[in-house]
Amino acid sequence: MKKLILSTAALAFTAGMAFAESHSVVRMGTEGAYPPWNFLNDAGEVDGFERELGDELCARAELTCEWVTNEWDSIIPNLVSGNYDVIIAGMSVTDERDEVIDFTQEYTPADPTSFLALSADVDPASGVIAAQTGTIQAGYIAEQGWMLVEFATPEETIAAVRGGEADAVFADKSFLVGAMEGQTDLVMLEQEVMIGGGVGMGIRESDTELRDKFDAAITSMKEDGSLNALITKWEVASTF
Repeated sequence: MKKLILSTAALAFTAGMAFAESHSVVRMGTEGAYPPWNFLNDAGEVDGFERELGDELCARAELTCEWVTNEWDSIIPNLVSGNYDVIIAGMSVTDERDEVIDFTQEYTPADPTSFLALSADVDPASGVIAAQTGTIQAGYIAEQGWMLVEFATPEETIAAVRGGEADAVFADKSFLVGAMEGQTDLVMLEQEVMIGGGVGMGIRESDTELRDKFDAAITSMKEDGSLNALITKWEVASTF
């Protein structure tokens, strides 16, 4: 659930036409670096909540899908330019993003954002806070006027705390809980913040047919309870 600072995307219409002409395979773009939402397993394949969700949505929409990974900071521009057809990467629906791309309905509610540190007495307002570049977390820290240090990947934010470059990481609670597993040096601060909206699939504005197919599939999963079951299994957010 992240906030990307967007640039102008001039290739949307052309990319959408390209998809319309080759409707047989839908390319699902994800980061592959944000467990449990999406990550690469030991076989180098996309795994996690969004892999399982995406495969089920494609099956219900009767679409043949393949997975593509892309770095977070260019994930919207590369959707618009046609490198893939859908973003499914823990992306919060925001007004800023909606000016450039379209979204399906939300497939999870908003996840709380938390702080992870080496000590429980860290005060975020007076410390140095690490966040991934281009996320709603980085934007929130900047808006508070607190000291912010940004990194390209989620793993680097954790390493920054361990290495003394930052006092705490600010990220989705579901990601931070996973980062704590098997670790004894990291502690979750009590402070939580609700920022951003629910998470949806990003789609080029010209691909209304594709958006409608995925919307129908998401609705069907909500109605039969299978979406809430996946959310509970992967512990990515509260259920609907």
